[in-house]
Amino acid sequence: MAEKLIILSDMWGVKKGLWITSYFGYLQQYYDITFYDCQQLANIDELINTKENLHKAFIDGGIDTAVAHLLKKETEASHVLAFSTGGTIAWKAALKGLPMKSLTAISATRIRMEETSPKVDMNLIFGECDKFKPGMKWAKEVGADLNVIPSFGHELYSDEKIISEVCMGLLHKVTRKAV
Repeated sequence: MAEKLIILSDMWGVKKGLWITSYFGYLQQYYDITFYDCQQLANIDELINTKENLHKAFIDGGIDTAVAHLLKKETEASHVLAFSTGGTIAWKAALKGLPMKSLTAISATRIRMEETSPKVDMNLIFGECDKFKPGMKWAKEVGADLNVIPSFGHELYSDEKIISEVCMGLLHKVTRKAV
């Protein structure tokens, strides 16, 4: 039986997320995937369609709503792949008890506001040129390792090279043979 993988979108959800189908292409054969559109998970009105308004809606309660909904929906330990706002939602959910086998969070810049780190196997990926990525001082304080990719910005998760590398890492988790 395939291991479960929860995928959490970025703040745009499926609206601007054609890139997400590439992740499914790599992973669906090896994982039982549950996908969450973060706008839906946060009960954010679909009429809010500017970056600024959407960001504000997540900050003003949307992230907390999404965390609460995720905690109600998911009860079994799963691997989690999350993008940007989705990564922050996953991080906060893990701190509140969401059972996780691993967390791969890409461009989850708002975790820099957190003071504690979930106790789970994590791969925290950021673009070197993302001006909002957490700093090394923060990483040391919370006990997190940052994987910073040179020459990329915030939306590195939509780049085919990064998609391939991230997916190969996740596939390694389920295809390596037990010794």
